[in-house]
Amino acid sequence: MTQQDDNLLGNYLRERRQRLDAGKLGYPLLRRRTPGLRREEVAVRACVSTTWYTWLEQGRGGAPSEEVLERLSKALELSAAERDHLFLLAQNRLPGVTWQAGVDVSPSLQRVLDSMTHTPALVKTAEWQVVAWNHAATKVFVDYAQLPSEQRNILLMMFSNEEMKKRLPDWHQVTRNMVANFRADVARTGASEHVRALVEELSAMSETFRQLWQSQEVSQHGEGIKQLWLPDEGVLELEYSTFAVEGKPGLSLVVFNPRLPRDRETVARLMARP
Repeated sequence: MTQQDDNLLGNYLRERRQRLDAGKLGYPLLRRRTPGLRREEVAVRACVSTTWYTWLEQGRGGAPSEEVLERLSKALELSAAERDHLFLLAQNRLPGVTWQAGVDVSPSLQRVLDSMTHTPALVKTAEWQVVAWNHAATKVFVDYAQLPSEQRNILLMMFSNEEMKKRLPDWHQVTRNMVANFRADVARTGASEHVRALVEELSAMSETFRQLWQSQEVSQHGEGIKQLWLPDEGVLELEYSTFAVEGKPGLSLVVFNPRLPRDRETVARLMARP
């Protein structure tokens, strides 16, 4: 293997640098013998010395810090996937988690929800705020559109609504798993500081939540069986599966599939009601 073949980080930086459009970035196009930006231009954008950046491309600049890698990522206008690859090449690990604000759900994802006509499904944030749902979810769970946005939080509904306790035969186990999952989601997405007010609100309204949160239990229940008691229908069993939304670290798609034929019939009857 040649030294050039072994310089994976330097090769990647050079390729990403040469891919950039100098004109679009406001640099003069005269006297450019190679495509992309010059090394000194990338160095200025990343706030590092030209000499050090040149060494880095040549495979002799030493291991860059996380802060420098973040600046290089922005200077080279890397996508999220390209940024991850940069960290893997430089430090043999993925970058640290950074919480991202924003709960926008793409039209295509909403169409995926709507295509599941008899399968309740919803999209929630790391704070467990429901931000998208389908018609089946409104029939089986609650009509989220009729709730103010601040009340569409699953945890708030679970711990403040007495009706929820009646609908969940295993409420205590469900809430224990839920809080443990919530803690894992918060840690995974770097949202700890951003959920402080929600945790304080839940702790003030519910002694059960306060004790569960203080227990420090963490787990990931990405799939399982959810039981709901429904008036006039009895117990409805749903198998749930949770999926990450690509490119949106804070969003999760949760699909609730009727478990047995009788459960599918129950959902069909609910859907038929006005």
